[in-house]
Amino acid sequence: MSFQPNPGDEVVINDIAYTIGQHPAAPGLAYAQAGRQGIVYQLLPRNGSIHGAKALKVFFPKFRIPAMVYQSEHMESYSELPGLQVCKRDVLTPERNGALIGKHPDLLYAVLMPWVQGQTWFDVISDQRQLTAEESLKLARALAGTGSAMEQRGLAHCDMSAPNVMIPFFSEVENLGKMSAVELVDVEQMYGSKMDRPDALLAGSPGYAAHRTVHSGLWSSYADRFAGAVIIAEMLSWSDPVIVEKAWGESYFDQHEMQTVSERYYAMRESLEKRWGSKLSDLFIRAWESHDLSSCPTFGEWYVALAAVDVDQANAAAATSEEKAANPSEADVNLKKSSEPVSEPVNTQDGNRPQTPHSPDQEAVVNRLFLQARALEDEDKPAAALEVYRSLYHFIPHNSAMQMEVEAAIKELDAKLNPKEDTDKPVPVPFYRSKKFMISSAVLIVLLAGGVPTVKILADQAEVKQKEQQEATRLADIKAAEEAEAAKAAALKQQEEQEKQKAADAAKLDAEEKKKLAEAKQKAAEAKKKEEERKALQAKYDKQAKYEAFLVKQEQQKKEAAKRAEQEKYDKQAKYEAYLVWKKENDAKLAKQEAERKAAAEVKRQQEIAQKAALKKKRAQNVVTLIAHYNKTYNAQKGRKIENAEAYARDFKNLYNTDASYFKGVGKVAARMSAINKFLSNNSYKLPNL
Repeated sequence: MSFQPNPGDEVVINDIAYTIGQHPAAPGLAYAQAGRQGIVYQLLPRNGSIHGAKALKVFFPKFRIPAMVYQSEHMESYSELPGLQVCKRDVLTPERNGALIGKHPDLLYAVLMPWVQGQTWFDVISDQRQLTAEESLKLARALAGTGSAMEQRGLAHCDMSAPNVMIPFFSEVENLGKMSAVELVDVEQMYGSKMDRPDALLAGSPGYAAHRTVHSGLWSSYADRFAGAVIIAEMLSWSDPVIVEKAWGESYFDQHEMQTVSERYYAMRESLEKRWGSKLSDLFIRAWESHDLSSCPTFGEWYVALAAVDVDQANAAAATSEEKAANPSEADVNLKKSSEPVSEPVNTQDGNRPQTPHSPDQEAVVNRLFLQARALEDEDKPAAALEVYRSLYHFIPHNSAMQMEVEAAIKELDAKLNPKEDTDKPVPVPFYRSKKFMISSAVLIVLLAGGVPTVKILADQAEVKQKEQQEATRLADIKAAEEAEAAKAAALKQQEEQEKQKAADAAKLDAEEKKKLAEAKQKAAEAKKKEEERKALQAKYDKQAKYEAFLVKQEQQKKEAAKRAEQEKYDKQAKYEAYLVWKKENDAKLAKQEAERKAAAEVKRQQEIAQKAALKKKRAQNVVTLIAHYNKTYNAQKGRKIENAEAYARDFKNLYNTDASYFKGVGKVAARMSAINKFLSNNSYKLPNL
């Protein structure tokens, strides 16, 4: 019998009774979520409390693997890490759950794990829900912290994407347990040194998979670095309304534009730099331009950079952007037009390419890419080196020495990878146009033409044989006239042929002259081009020499400044030691007074903390009670028990009025209160399913 439960059905697992939860948006249907490998059902404890809820993942036949038991045993220890609560798993086996599996064979090797409240990052993107700067930073730090903790233990999720990142931070019901602001789910593909390699590997999700590795499955300790970088960048940028509006749909990037130069890439890079600083922007650029997952930034680097970020900078940048959007000046409009990125690759043969500010941090990235391309050339990898050079071309200043060197390298590698065919080979002449055939044909025609009068004379002599003596004189005259005419025609023909030969020779000489002239022009052009290249190379060397001299001068100035600073430090130290003698006595007196003040303040603070904790716990419990009262009212009305419904509604209203200002801002509690008031004033009003 297949497992197709209804809301309220009871399931006993390991001697603990659970009931199937009801879908909040579809009354009458079980709360289930379908994924790549199976369906997840919500199981509620028998007391009906939403706290302590479990998730039962029922796998599709292809993914019911006995090794899941071994894998889950090793995952148990990772459940203590932030964001990996679902690693606390219990697998249903024939030995322990034989009766239940016999009744529902689909439950073979199903997994029981904690239910994570809240939305997925996929829901936040799809709904285009803009975050505040504080929320963006909190989520990004939480994900970076989870990824860093996993990397330190050699772990990787291997399918990090928006649907697999839960956000308990946005849960309507406050969770009283220890739960991170971000939780990872669907951990069956997790990589670890003690894990068995899955039979079917996933190649990443669209919008988060690196295009250079998407053709192969992901299962290594580096598998999460690129996708994690994209999600962290999305979280940080989701407080920017411009980025939210540019989102492709279910993710910010379309899979076809991953690791390419596109409008969305430039927009996100600019937003990160303006709102959060160049360090985070550089980490994103480094991940985007990486050629393999191991060269992407680690989660530890992201966490360190995020820890140093000040949220006030993002708020100030947001305020500045809003002011510019409300009152754009003419200069800002022109700047925006001139700095808009293009989505098509830049042609290295012309000078039209985007100009970007050349900051010191960006210069470091440019130098790193240049050295990487040179290393690929040394390793005899021209295709990879050409790709890095073309990526680098977008970020170097126009008309700089490096630009000329990169252009030369691109031309050389392109010529090496795409050699031109030799067009100087002689084209074979058809036999009927050959000189030998034409001469032979002319000789044959002359022979035939000369043979015609001879045959005619012999025929006439045969016919008039008897009159030969009488016609001898006349035939001799005719023959003499014909020979004279033939000689004249031959002379004319010879003259015509001589004139034709002269014309042909003149045309040939003219063609050769033109060819020589064209070759001379080509040589002159090549000489001019070589001279220009020589001048450009000399200019490059001159600039390099000036730059090296500037570096030497700058280094000398730094040394002198350091020496002066050291002397000032010694002078200040002498004054400071004298000051310490006086301060020590004064501090002793002030310390005693401060200690007494702090002791009193600490007592007061502890009292306030205890009061706030008690209030927070009581409010959380009251939210759950309010939802329960509303559900009871809704179910009683549906069951046509109006009196019971009114009693539950009054209980809801009385509890709500005890702390109305707080409940008004929690989830949909205010909406439930509005519906309860309408019902109490008119019991025929139909309560909505909230």
